[in-house]
Amino acid sequence: MKILVGYDELGAVSGAIALALKHAKAFDAEVDVLTSLEEGTENDIKDISKAEKGLEKIKQYFEKEKISCKTHLMIRGVTPGEDLVSFANEQKIDEIIIGVKRRSKVGKLIFGSTAQYVILEAHCPVVTVK
Repeated sequence: MKILVGYDELGAVSGAIALALKHAKAFDAEVDVLTSLEEGTENDIKDISKAEKGLEKIKQYFEKEKISCKTHLMIRGVTPGEDLVSFANEQKIDEIIIGVKRRSKVGKLIFGSTAQYVILEAHCPVVTVK
């Protein structure tokens, strides 16, 4: 089994990481952790570095628990939702786990909803964690 976790350095993701660890142990699964940035210009170097450090901490967390984990930083010029869904399709992922946060209807309209996109477009089950 292959599990994909969407990582975005927000509080909601810690629950997703914990659930992924629990599922990985229960189903003897591999875990892929993905973070997506829409741009990768020179101005975004701090964001890229921060994302890489976060991914490395998560990888060490899974390795400490003896769970196979690969991390991925995607900068492909598409939204994080599109990155998660396309990666899941490409890698034949069996389950996606993402953290969610409450957002107003106006906030969703302005900023979009990664979780909503993933839930509607993914080919596999999607588990959301607050």
